[in-house]
Amino acid sequence: MRKNITNAVWSAIVLGTILVSCGKDKPLTSESNAVETTQDGKLYVLDTLNSKVEWKGFKVFKSDNTSHFGTLKFESGDVTVKDGVLESGKFVANMASLENVDLANDAEQKSKLEGHLKSGDFFEVEKFPTASYVITKVTATEGGDYNTLLDGNLTIKGITKPAQFLANVSVNNGEVTIATEPKDINREEFGVKFQAPIQNGVIKNEINVQILVKALGEQ
Repeated sequence: MRKNITNAVWSAIVLGTILVSCGKDKPLTSESNAVETTQDGKLYVLDTLNSKVEWKGFKVFKSDNTSHFGTLKFESGDVTVKDGVLESGKFVANMASLENVDLANDAEQKSKLEGHLKSGDFFEVEKFPTASYVITKVTATEGGDYNTLLDGNLTIKGITKPAQFLANVSVNNGEVTIATEPKDINREEFGVKFQAPIQNGVIKNEINVQILVKALGEQ
């Protein structure tokens, strides 16, 4: 029996090593600092009015500096905290809330861009009204600008891929805040493959996203 238990432990370690090594970003600290998802932590509910995703898309060919940026609102979400430490979380974004910011002074172009991004050329919002990020592991980091590494599953247009985010996480006075490092996501991996005619400028495959979350616990 002891031999079987030992073999099972080693198998789990090997499998975990393979999964981590397959990711694009490697954990910045040892596994001893990792917190696995549990079901017995205290629940904090997402403050949807004060949480958002900030996005930025880029166009090259005409100019490397051409870009558009904006926000997405969350429709729901929550995190769990145990002994003052973030353990898990799920955030659901309302894709119909996608908004452009840089064209705020040009209502016609702003509306045109938002409509195009919500269409079948890009995020096909009517068919895929939400996107989500589910945190599956939390690892404390040492040094650098961020105190936490988040492992999780990112879902866009019904396609789920593993995604890591460095983040600053704070648990204080009945409130949890999470601010991830701005990170490039390859849109083509999630079925967003539209390219404009070359004369209009080539659209980069990378979309830069930053998750900004505030969650509140019962007082």
